[in-house]
Amino acid sequence: MHVAGRIEDYALIGDMQTAALVCRDGTVDWLCLPRFDSPAVFAGLLGTEEHGFWRMGPVNGPGGRPAPADRRRYRGDSLVLESEWDTPRGTVRVIDFMPPRDGAPQLIRIVEGVSGRVPMRSQLRMRFSYGWVVPWVHKIDDRTVAVAGPDSVWLDTAAETYGKDLTTFSDFTVSPGERIAFTISWEPSHKPPPAVAEPEASLEATEEFWREWVEHCTYHGPYRDAVVRSLITLKALTYAPTGGIVAAPTTSLPECIGGVRNWDYRFTWLRDAAITLSSLLRTGYREEARAWREWLLRAVAGDPENLQIMYGIAGERELGENDLNWLPGYENSRPVRVGNGAAGQLQLDVYGEVTEALHLAHMTGLARNDYASLLQLKLIQWVEKHWDEPDEGIWEVRGPRRHFVHSKVMTWVAVDRTVKLIESGDVDGPLERWKDLRETIHRDVCENGYDKERNTFTQSYGSQELDASLLLIPQMGFLPPDDKRVIGTIEAIQRELSTEDGFVLRYPTSGADDLGVDGLEGEEGAFLACSFWLADDLAMIGRVDEARKLFEKLLSLRNDLGLLAEEWDPKAKRQVGNFPQAFSHVPLIDTALRLTASGAYGG
Repeated sequence: MHVAGRIEDYALIGDMQTAALVCRDGTVDWLCLPRFDSPAVFAGLLGTEEHGFWRMGPVNGPGGRPAPADRRRYRGDSLVLESEWDTPRGTVRVIDFMPPRDGAPQLIRIVEGVSGRVPMRSQLRMRFSYGWVVPWVHKIDDRTVAVAGPDSVWLDTAAETYGKDLTTFSDFTVSPGERIAFTISWEPSHKPPPAVAEPEASLEATEEFWREWVEHCTYHGPYRDAVVRSLITLKALTYAPTGGIVAAPTTSLPECIGGVRNWDYRFTWLRDAAITLSSLLRTGYREEARAWREWLLRAVAGDPENLQIMYGIAGERELGENDLNWLPGYENSRPVRVGNGAAGQLQLDVYGEVTEALHLAHMTGLARNDYASLLQLKLIQWVEKHWDEPDEGIWEVRGPRRHFVHSKVMTWVAVDRTVKLIESGDVDGPLERWKDLRETIHRDVCENGYDKERNTFTQSYGSQELDASLLLIPQMGFLPPDDKRVIGTIEAIQRELSTEDGFVLRYPTSGADDLGVDGLEGEEGAFLACSFWLADDLAMIGRVDEARKLFEKLLSLRNDLGLLAEEWDPKAKRQVGNFPQAFSHVPLIDTALRLTASGAYGG
């Protein structure tokens, strides 16, 4: 029986339209076709082997199942994965990749003999609609095709295949230097078959694509390997046809193993995309920034007053949430959700993040777009009327709305950056009125969101609780780093929201039995983005050695391929949450840039 690996056991491969997760034992447990948000063809990650997988490895484990690879790595600065097994009969390598798309989406697996003669097995079990639908599998000429409803998946290989137990098998042996390729391609079932793959040519083109893309990176500091791997991951989470950026390529990987904090992240959160854009701009990737700005303008077009916090990757607004009750969930973490009901929430901070991203694009010389400037003015007109309302906040609480301090700070950011845009002479607007608004918001936050006795800002007006999003106050320029209120907030968060390892929780959760501020049961792990924010703040207030130590401890949490999920479970010592997570890799890049600029690194 197939059991999904630990979250950190997975590698990411993708073609910038969808992505697959490959486990250490050579099993592809997650793949949605043809888009990130399409139903999964392999959903074993959230269920059992009955829900779809593709296993490739030596026949040397119990029951013929391959053992975990002895070694694996990405080929240089690319998204081409190599896994190697040392067996009693020799060594074998499997090369997994998805070529940047020119036609049908493809997942290609090339088996290469390194030494000896190694018996291999491929087990391909396709299940459409997240493991719900068993397709009709048959042969057409030398090709195997699985068809159900609107979907067809075609398998091409020179190896002999046979069917057994509703699974397509191939048993073969590889010798040194011998290479045998397997490719699956997706095509709408009503269309002609996709072109037969050319695996070797596709491999060469895929490596060349990533080599050329990485050459544009302007960061050459001491953390370059970590930064480049994070940048490649962010690029892989970008939906190339539109420029939209998914928060993660997965759904329902739990924030607490066995719990209910399981969400679908295969959408474009304005917040996540905006901060991703900022990191890309800071490291030389202006084309991605331009594409995202165009995506934003299309998504918001015609109705900027009703800005959603998230959209589909092509700008879709309807993201209704449903439970897939036939899937048992990752390590029995239910429910398994598709869609996201938080799309309709009010999160005031989004206006600040979007405006900050547009401001940074403007400051770094991205070609002017008149509609982008008009959009920014319209967003501030909305903020002017609504900034003083309660909202659900950055963490998408499903409890009552509150006056969250971070939300108010980000409305200040929205107004501040727009004031600067007007002052630059690029647009016209009510400058003095909005300067007064900026001051009003600032005063309101400092009077109502600050606890004088404890010398710390609080999660919301009138609350005693803390919130890690307060760490963004100095980073957004709301107050200078040396302000005593900033230092007091940083130290309070270290005292009250840090784990024994020094990592940071988002906010106090309720524990096992009661509902907390977020309206949910149970606990969660340390939120990795917040821990990077703390390292950033420590560097800003001059505690650079402490910042570097925390940053390098965070780097040690990455899996062997440099990937991070959303959270770290400090008790179980494992990654949790959707994977890999843009919101973890972005602050990794930002903190590396700050530490490099300060000279705060070892060696």
